[in-house]
Amino acid sequence: MTKNSVASTPIELIWGAEEIAKAIGRSRRAVFHMLDNGELPAKKVGGRWVIERSKLIAFFMEEAA
Repeated sequence: MTKNSVASTPIELIWGAEEIAKAIGRSRRAVFHMLDNGELPAKKVGGRWVIERSKLIAFFMEEAA
């Protein structure tokens, strides 16, 4: 993969536990628990949780298999 192909690939980020909760259909409290325990592939950036949508989808597809 070249530098240009990486730059042209859009990255869709989900910012904040509340938005992550909406994306996966869980309560904000449940998502905070999952984030604090490292159960979701997310990072804390500037005090806010962030996750890449494609990684979140892949994570749940892997769990279901």
